[in-house]
Amino acid sequence: MANAGAINADRFRGLVSGCDAVIHLAGLAHAGHVRPDEDYRAINVDAARTLAVAARDAGVRRFILMSSVRAQAGPSAVGVIDETCRAEPTDAYGRSKLAAEQVVAATLDGTATDWVALRPVLVYGPGVGGNMASLIRLARLPLPLPVARVVGRRSILSIDNLTDAVAHALQPATPAGRCYLVADRAALTIGDMIAAIRSGLGRKPGLVALPPSVLSALLMGLGHGADIARLLGSLEVDTARLRATGWMPSQTSLDGLAQLMRHPAKKR
Repeated sequence: MANAGAINADRFRGLVSGCDAVIHLAGLAHAGHVRPDEDYRAINVDAARTLAVAARDAGVRRFILMSSVRAQAGPSAVGVIDETCRAEPTDAYGRSKLAAEQVVAATLDGTATDWVALRPVLVYGPGVGGNMASLIRLARLPLPLPVARVVGRRSILSIDNLTDAVAHALQPATPAGRCYLVADRAALTIGDMIAAIRSGLGRKPGLVALPPSVLSALLMGLGHGADIARLLGSLEVDTARLRATGWMPSQTSLDGLAQLMRHPAKKR
C-alpha cells in the first residue's frame, strides 16, 4: 500500500507540474446504496490530500476543491443555511466532503498555494441523474401531479451557473481560504420545478392539491419515494458570501429547468 500511495503521489505531481491552478472535481459521488465511510474517505479525502500536497510542492497558485452542500447539511434543513451555520453532514458522503475541505485547508494554509472550496447544491444539466432525473421522469407523465400544497423550498444549481462560479473562484480577487455555497438565485418548491420542466416541454403546470402525507405515501407506492421524498423537504441556502465577491448567477432555476427540457442534449 505504501508503494501504491507513492505511485499515486508521483502521478499527481506530474499532472500539476507547470499549472497555475488546479480544479479538483473527481470523487466518489453520493450513492443510493450504502457504502462504508472507508470508501468515501479513500477517494474523497485521501486523494484530495495527495493532490493538494502535489499542488503545493509544484507551486500552484490556487487550488479549487469541489465540495458539496452535503458537507454542511443533510438532505433537508430547517430555515435558510449559510456558511456560518454549523456543519452537520448526515451520511458518509457528506462527512467525506467535510473532511476533504479540512485536509485541504490543513495542507495549504500558510503556503504559497491558496485554496477555495465550493459547496454546490443539487446540480442539474444535460444528462442529470439522481433526484432530479426522477423528478423529470415524474414531470413527463401525462397526468396532473398532486404537489400544489408542498411548501418546502429547495435551492438548486444549473451547470452553467456552476461553471461560472468555478471561473470566478479562480480569480485572485475571490478571497481564498474559505468555503462558498453555490446555488441559483431563488429556491423553488417541487411544484415550481415541475411547472418549469413542463413549460420547457410546452405543457401547462398541471398541479393539483393533496396533503403532503398522502402525497408521500402515493409516491412511495409508485416507486418514486426514495428520490422524490428528498425534494419535498426544504434545503434553502444563502449565497451572500459568494455574491459579495462579485459573482452573480446569470440563470434562474425556472429558466434553467425549462431550457434543459428544450435542449436536453445541449453540448457544452
